[in-house]
Amino acid sequence: MWEKLRIARYSFTCQAKEEIHLPPYKGSALRGGFGYAFRQVSCPMKRSSCAACLLRESCVYSYVFETPSSHQDSIWGRYSDPPRPFVIEPPLDEKPLYQEGERFSFGLVLVGKAIDYLPYFIYTFDQLGERGIGRGRGSFILESVEETAGKEGVIIYDGQEKTLRKGPPPIDYSIIQREAENFKGITHLGLRLLTPLRLRYGRKLVEELQFHILFRNLLRRLSALYELHCGGKLELDSKGLVERATKVEVERSDLRWYDWERYSGRQKLRMKLGGLRGEISFQGDLEEFIPYLLMGELLHCGKGATFGLGKYEIVRVREISI
Repeated sequence: MWEKLRIARYSFTCQAKEEIHLPPYKGSALRGGFGYAFRQVSCPMKRSSCAACLLRESCVYSYVFETPSSHQDSIWGRYSDPPRPFVIEPPLDEKPLYQEGERFSFGLVLVGKAIDYLPYFIYTFDQLGERGIGRGRGSFILESVEETAGKEGVIIYDGQEKTLRKGPPPIDYSIIQREAENFKGITHLGLRLLTPLRLRYGRKLVEELQFHILFRNLLRRLSALYELHCGGKLELDSKGLVERATKVEVERSDLRWYDWERYSGRQKLRMKLGGLRGEISFQGDLEEFIPYLLMGELLHCGKGATFGLGKYEIVRVREISI
């Protein structure tokens, strides 16, 4: 199970060529600019929609942004909104302005087949730097890309030389399993929500988080990413897992609602996308859920993950402040 899982993490370091004005949550600016630039770089037809395009099944842009419906069969039936095989992790600070010459970094996570398209992502962000981002479209230089699969990152791209080197192998499930060994017999665990976590349960946005709600959403996302982008097929007792997740209780919670807005260029409207942030701890038989939570640390959870939403870290209960 999960034997075909491949996850790669990268850190992009950039230098502002002029003033760059960004909103407090920078994921929307990075994801919006990236989407436009990626289409310009990789779409041969330059259509506004992929639906009727002859090249849809073999186009990199279509695969990354509009996973074809023929690939949507799953243990859940069919995915109405299949997850994209990438996550952009914006800087976590709320700094509104980067001065000329100032450096900033953001993360990129790729899953399965999308890892093979890393050169497209690097070239797109290089081109996005020329086009500019944020209010006034401030331009930047992509200085380097570092692969961060291990404890120490390895630089795989040099922006001056424009050269891409082979990095370490992607994270696979054996690495997840080894990390899970550190949580043997655990019955108390905390999560720190670093970016807004936006979950739906019973067709409503979740404002009070329960473990089984988090796990349902996480399991659905992980399963979809694995089946759609890693080419695997899962045989999970999803019903049993969810039933056992309902027995895990909230120990303490200091979660709060965080609202932010983004402008959708494709839909031509402003969208309010709030979510939960803060710290929460759980108690119960947690050991069997640890591998899923570890995968979620890398791949995020909930809606808007491509913007960097749903980023969390696992913490021992003694390390959280609530």
